[in-house]
Amino acid sequence: MVSFNDMKKPAGRSISDESIYYACFKTLSVPLLRRAGIACTASIFFNFFFRQYRAALLPGRAPVTRVDHQLDAKIPFNPRLVGVYLDFVSFWVRMLSFLLRKFRRRAYAPVRDFLDSMGRLYAFAAEIYSENFSTTRRPFYIARPRFFLIHLADPHLMCVPSLHVMVVIRTYTKFRSMLRDMNEEERLPERIEELRRGSLAITEAVLYVKQHSVNCISAAMYAMTCFDRGLFPPEEAERFASDLFRGTGRPSGGDGERIREHILGLYRRFLDEGERAAYWTEPLLSFLRGLPAVTAVHSPRV
Repeated sequence: MVSFNDMKKPAGRSISDESIYYACFKTLSVPLLRRAGIACTASIFFNFFFRQYRAALLPGRAPVTRVDHQLDAKIPFNPRLVGVYLDFVSFWVRMLSFLLRKFRRRAYAPVRDFLDSMGRLYAFAAEIYSENFSTTRRPFYIARPRFFLIHLADPHLMCVPSLHVMVVIRTYTKFRSMLRDMNEEERLPERIEELRRGSLAITEAVLYVKQHSVNCISAAMYAMTCFDRGLFPPEEAERFASDLFRGTGRPSGGDGERIREHILGLYRRFLDEGERAAYWTEPLLSFLRGLPAVTAVHSPRV
């Protein structure tokens, strides 16, 4: 099992050592970044929080589908990884801190473009949510304060595609692209690998804390290929899924292989259907409409 906080850090200053506050300060104080930062934040709040709470408080506007898969039971509930799961926003903000600290003004334009793309990413995923919400069976566990906050703040209606996975994939692939554009890629391979491994750790964590199903991972990978095929082509998606659950721990080797095969098989199915579809959302919406519907969407056990 890969743990983002416990894995061996590469030599030199790691991105995980950065503070999120530096990126926030620079974004607010630099006019070139401020507008992009505000627009990105607005998109996140509207497309993630507002849409979910409106659906929970005013049910019936869009169908809600349960997207669990039997392989989810092979992944044990591990509440210790809630910190890794919740790190997904700080994960990309620390990446921006690293770029702004190391490259200063050179990083302004790339950081602005990243913020623009993150806002568009949330709106892109919402093209599915606006038509069909989705959920999974998650345990009602509040022994740790962070889980209490999750149940309190997250109506748990945006599972397909997983925004957690989309965001971390965007973070490591865009970081590599930004370094390439600045002719710095060959100087910082350790930082690129650090972010890729962190993305894998967070993706595993969303399954270990039972916030998503294995189906949600395939959907997120497909969405990212549609969003930016140049940065996340099928070859990169294959590599990403093939590296999940390669560490020690559970699930066992056999179960881990079945999980990887399912994630990749469903991703390939979505990709194949998407090639013949009029619009990228059609394979995911068709998949959701073929699964059981949910009637009550506001229970904390959903």
